[in-house]
Amino acid sequence: MEGRTLPLVLVAACVLLDGDGCILIAKRPQGRSLAGLWEFPGGKVEPGESPEHALIRELAEELGIDIAAADLAPLTFASHDYPDFHLLMPLFLCRRWLGTVAPHEGQELRWVKPAELASYAMPPADEPLKTLLPALLK
Repeated sequence: MEGRTLPLVLVAACVLLDGDGCILIAKRPQGRSLAGLWEFPGGKVEPGESPEHALIRELAEELGIDIAAADLAPLTFASHDYPDFHLLMPLFLCRRWLGTVAPHEGQELRWVKPAELASYAMPPADEPLKTLLPALLK
């Protein structure tokens, strides 16, 4: 946006890819901003925290799984102006974790093929990723 500086919000997200080539997406629960939209799991990077450590923390809290930093590979990123802030979201790929993925925050979870992402409504920052990911994950 020209002439206007928005606060930068750093959020780390993860493409969890299972052995069948499916990606985990989570539906934002009621009462949260952008409720009802599907997103990649992750969350806000806290001050003094790296994106990788934020993801390890968030995925343990949200999904009950343990991920090693060495199992997080940079994949791509999203950069988007929302009305009140600018979102920068590094997106990591993870194929290995410990534990069973389960919804710990009341969110609905779904494993989908990359080509199926186009069928799910996502937040504006995630929309471009729906067409990019199938090509990146070939």
